[in-house]
Amino acid sequence: MRFGDTDALGHVNNASFASYAEVARLEFLRRLGKSVTSLILASLYVDFRRQVEFDDRVYMETWVERLGRSSVTLGQTVFANDKQAAEIRSVVVHFDYATSTSQELTAEMRQAMEPFVKESKA
Repeated sequence: MRFGDTDALGHVNNASFASYAEVARLEFLRRLGKSVTSLILASLYVDFRRQVEFDDRVYMETWVERLGRSSVTLGQTVFANDKQAAEIRSVVVHFDYATSTSQELTAEMRQAMEPFVKESKA
């Protein structure tokens, strides 16, 4: 967490949650290996549960909720001082930047992500 993530009262600004989700999402996908590439964010939903303050210890859990034809739905929980602070759901799409079109998930991508599929916590 950065000081700039907070407002005048020391609370984390709501928009900062999108940045936290992005960092955790990209790290999760990076750990899956080189078979998981060319994903673009299609949607992001944040359900705030409680305020987070500058000195809180923040961490996130990330998992796969659903594997679609060309998309992956990721679930994330933000914890602050070990208490649930937000639930986040994002959809990323396998994307061909050269043609600006979605592509089916490859067998390798599915294989890398399947061990992390679990039901939504929300």
